[in-house]
Amino acid sequence: MNLYEFAPIRALISVANSVVTTLTDLLEPIAAGSAAALAIVVFTLLVRAVLIPVGVSQARAERTRRRIAPKLADLQKRYKKQPEVLQRKMMELYREENSSPFAGFGPVLLQMPVLLAVYGLFITPTIGGAPNHLLENELLGNPLGTSLITAIGAGTTTPLTWVLYAVIVVVIVAAAQASRRLLMPPPMPAATERQPGVPDLSGLTKVLGFLPFLTAVFATFVPLAAALYLMVTTTWTLVERLVLRRLLNPPAPAAAAGEVQPNAG
Repeated sequence: MNLYEFAPIRALISVANSVVTTLTDLLEPIAAGSAAALAIVVFTLLVRAVLIPVGVSQARAERTRRRIAPKLADLQKRYKKQPEVLQRKMMELYREENSSPFAGFGPVLLQMPVLLAVYGLFITPTIGGAPNHLLENELLGNPLGTSLITAIGAGTTTPLTWVLYAVIVVVIVAAAQASRRLLMPPPMPAATERQPGVPDLSGLTKVLGFLPFLTAVFATFVPLAAALYLMVTTTWTLVERLVLRRLLNPPAPAAAAGEVQPNAG
């Protein structure tokens, strides 16, 4: 089944196409032949801006998980031989915090149709049975509907092709590396330190940490329009999460000058 033929997704793709087409017309006087590519960037930024509440929800859920992590660890230690009691106590803790183990996942699922439609606009050759004219445009002489791998196979690459894709890949890799270094949660305790009944997610965490790097590879296989989208949305995700983490987790205020500190003794 082609998800992009699913009626709601198809309708969203049609709306997205109309918006990008309008943006292209508006940007043409200042961007000339690169107007469509610039429209893709602007449209991606607009969509991600609309979805900021989803990012806020995720950031708040992450903050809650970090705050209650010590309490969860204490419960796991106290009730390690009573899994039923442990489960009940954990759920009580989440209720006290007005949260749940799945907090933040709901909004993410709700945004998926939108992001799927946006991405679909940049890879589908037809929209409603008509050609996707967006992919007929070019950036630096490179068709938005052609991938790097396709261009290599057809022998149509130019020095500008390599420069363009080098920029895209480097930006995605840099954003992925920054996300992995600054935003990844601390590693799970070693297997010998975990309590019984607590799954070992360290391997999964490591795999997820490297998934963003696969986006850079993927960007060379999809149409240039989609590669531009991946570059912009990956960078936005990094910046958004850093900003929200700082806003929702402000540093503790420093002691006022001259304030007498309590005696350690």
